[in-house]
Amino acid sequence: MALDVVDLRSFYATPLGRVAQRHIGAIVRERWTHVSGQSVLGVGYATPWLGDFRDKALRVIAFMPAEQGVVNWPVEGGVSSTALVDATMLPLPDSCVDRILIVHALELSEAPRDMLAEIWRILTPGGRMLLVAPNRRSVWARMDTTPFGQGQPYSRGQLRALLRETLFSPIHETEALYGPPFARPAYLRFSNAFEKIGARLALPGAGVHVIEATKQVYRLVGARKAARRQLPQLEPALSPTPAGRAADFY
Repeated sequence: MALDVVDLRSFYATPLGRVAQRHIGAIVRERWTHVSGQSVLGVGYATPWLGDFRDKALRVIAFMPAEQGVVNWPVEGGVSSTALVDATMLPLPDSCVDRILIVHALELSEAPRDMLAEIWRILTPGGRMLLVAPNRRSVWARMDTTPFGQGQPYSRGQLRALLRETLFSPIHETEALYGPPFARPAYLRFSNAFEKIGARLALPGAGVHVIEATKQVYRLVGARKAARRQLPQLEPALSPTPAGRAADFY
C-alpha cells in the first residue's frame, strides 16, 4: 500500500505530526551527532529530519519511491535535493553513501528485502543505516489516521530477522512515540512526559521501532567459504593411455 506524498506532508504539518517529528528527530540527532564530511541519504519520506544535517554533512539528498510521489525539498527554494526512484534499483554506485535514514518506506514496500539489499549495496563499509518502522503492537499501527497505521507493521524480532537476511548488523535499538496518536491538545501537551516515562521504563507498545545498523561485509566471504567446503574434494589422476599410443613416440 502506497501513501501519497501530499498526505505525508500534510500530516507533518499538523500538531500531532510535529510531535512525531520531534520525538523521532531526537533519536536521529542523538545517534548521528557527527556527520561532517559525510553524505546523508533519506529514503521514503525522510525530509522532516534531513534538515538537521544540511549545514553539517558534505551532501544531503532524499529519494522518494515512485509509487509515493515526490515533492521539492528543501522548501526554501533553490535547487531541489529530492528524486523520484524505484527503491529496489537506486541510481547510485556501490558504497557511496555514509548515512541512510529510512522512514515511511519499509512498511510500504512490496519488496522489503530487495529494498534493503539496495541500501546495503550503496552504503559504505562501516556506514550506518537508521531504520524507522511501525511497531505492530502499538496503537499507532492499528489506527489509519496517521501514516504509521498504513502498510505492514513489524515486531522487533521480525526486523532483526529481516536485517540479518540482508546482511545488516544492528548496533542500537530503541523506540519512540509512547503517547497515543490522538490530536487532542490534552494528549499533545503531555507528549514529552509520555516519551520520557516510556523510554525510561522501556514500556511496550511504542509507536515505532528505531534501529541503527551497520553493513556486514564478512558474511559474504563466509558464505563463499561455506559453499566451497560443500563441494566434493577431487584428486588428480592420470588419464589412461590408449593401447598402441606409446609406440607412436618411438
